[in-house]
Amino acid sequence: MPAPHRPELVCPAGGLPALKAAIDNGANCVYAGFKDETNARNFNGLNFDDKSLKEGIRYAHDRGAKVLIALNTYPQTDNWSRWTAAVDRAAAFGVDAVILADPGLMDYAHRTHPDLRLHLSVQGSATSYEAINFYRERFGIQRAVLPRVLSLAQVEQVVKNTPVEIELFGFGGLCVMVEGRCALSAYATGVSPNCNGACSPGKLVRWEQTPQGMETRLNGILIDRFGDDERAGYPTLCKGRFEVDEATYYAIEEPTSLNTLELLPEITAMGISAIKIEGRQRSPAYVAQVTKVWREAIDSAWRNTDQFVAKPAWMAELSKVSEGQATTLGAYNRPWK
Repeated sequence: MPAPHRPELVCPAGGLPALKAAIDNGANCVYAGFKDETNARNFNGLNFDDKSLKEGIRYAHDRGAKVLIALNTYPQTDNWSRWTAAVDRAAAFGVDAVILADPGLMDYAHRTHPDLRLHLSVQGSATSYEAINFYRERFGIQRAVLPRVLSLAQVEQVVKNTPVEIELFGFGGLCVMVEGRCALSAYATGVSPNCNGACSPGKLVRWEQTPQGMETRLNGILIDRFGDDERAGYPTLCKGRFEVDEATYYAIEEPTSLNTLELLPEITAMGISAIKIEGRQRSPAYVAQVTKVWREAIDSAWRNTDQFVAKPAWMAELSKVSEGQATTLGAYNRPWK
């Protein structure tokens, strides 16, 4: 198992303002995507064209930060060249790593750009050290992002048995699906998040004010209805309220955010290389607020692990930007493990 060290803070950059907000508030790395379906946050108004990416890389490198490009969706036989061209673009721009899920694309990147650093995306669904070591041996990956379905004991088992750097989600949205295997949104919309990069694609989303309240729909399916005192969320199928046995509630998953701040001493001690913040679809203000808190917390935990306590002010700041203003430790906290 690697010796404990201060984990890198990896923050989301849905656009150039968010990239700058993350770096200005202490991010070691930012992760971003191109303006197409090669990345898993393919929404209108997000992501980078060539000009903004070039400026973002310059801004980051001038301040000692890294830029990672997410190419973490799955190409098909009829569009393979679009994904390989994206790998080529990323390499030509001099990004610090590409984040990949598809083994075929990893093989292409490994053969074509042998000096390009490869990270295994959470979309690759690698939950065991055997899987991670396979990707290292075949494609030379240097870091793997673990899916949010493992307990901390299971995470530690992975870290102990691979030389690959491990990146762990620390804060942000959750999903009932195992990353890389999402089917629910595709069932409702006919558009696969795994291949097209968008859960609940914007073109199929509708908000409508009705006498009963603000209704949100996805491809015509009523996802939720909000009262005047409620904030209308984005209509994601798994986080909608549904009528079940004459009761209306969050039948699949309640809107809540992962927050592992209180677990920082354990995470650091087991040798995690990086902590990832979810939220490329969120605002620059969100990125700034979350990055600032996590920078302070990581530095505090590193200076004095034995006496580290998650400050109430930190938790309050994170709760403000959490889904449903609620947080959870998710699968990491399984006492029976």
